[in-house]
Amino acid sequence: MAVDLSLLRTFLAVYRAGTLTGAAEQLRLSQPTVTTQLRALEKQLDQQLFQRLPRGVAPTPVADELAAKVGPHIDALAKVAERGATAGEFARPVHLAGPAELITARVMPALASLVASGLQLRVTTGLADELLSGLVAGRFDLVLSTVRPRGRTVHATPLTDEEFVLVAAPSWARRLDVAERGPSQLADVPLLAYAEDLPLLRRYWRTVFESRLTRMAALVLPDLRGVLAAAVAGAGVTVLPRYLCADELRSGALVPLLEPAVPPINTLFLATRTAPASDPHLATIHNHLVHEARTW
Repeated sequence: MAVDLSLLRTFLAVYRAGTLTGAAEQLRLSQPTVTTQLRALEKQLDQQLFQRLPRGVAPTPVADELAAKVGPHIDALAKVAERGATAGEFARPVHLAGPAELITARVMPALASLVASGLQLRVTTGLADELLSGLVAGRFDLVLSTVRPRGRTVHATPLTDEEFVLVAAPSWARRLDVAERGPSQLADVPLLAYAEDLPLLRRYWRTVFESRLTRMAALVLPDLRGVLAAAVAGAGVTVLPRYLCADELRSGALVPLLEPAVPPINTLFLATRTAPASDPHLATIHNHLVHEARTW
């Protein structure tokens, strides 16, 4: 039986987005239209493709099999349509997303040569969960994630490990002896964080001091670059990724208060909707970032 290509395209969008709303946004259709097309396909195949859930849909085994069969072909046709008659390696803008600090400190310098060579880049910053949702929905081509992406529709490549460092300005470091006396030295020192729940500080306390941090932050600023600036100015103690404060540590503007034998680390991932090798347009950028990350 011949199946309308537009129905398969709608099916694949719903399968990957996990919601009718997400698929509608990606396809620029109304949700009722997506629902109608999905029902038409199910009627043609005489098979149920999704189970309706309170939030979103869950694919049936039939849908898993169909997506595996048609997905690569629909993607290939979409790439041809996107390129159109335009020749050249970078035929369309690439939408990249990730943490503001990492994008600013590492990714932009790494991609500068590609932009100079013709890469059209559009960048969005934000938190990992919302950016990964945007990737699945088709709003982004690549996402740099501080958490391991989950789900059958996302391909994730480990990019690099970020090491966390407990730091303060020299004026604080001269008054503290954390290496000898432990976290009790920090009981009355202002803590600087990028979120109210002190994620980096709590993780450091848990993994290095093997204790629970129950204090509130003196400063909460939702940008680690601002937290870094406050620490350099002597506002208090914080935990930062080493890549972000490497220059300040070298210059002495910041001092590591502790150098544990096994410092806390977190793996950063580069995520795409399809295997990078299947899309030459993205493969160049993906491979370039993986190569550059070796020096981060």
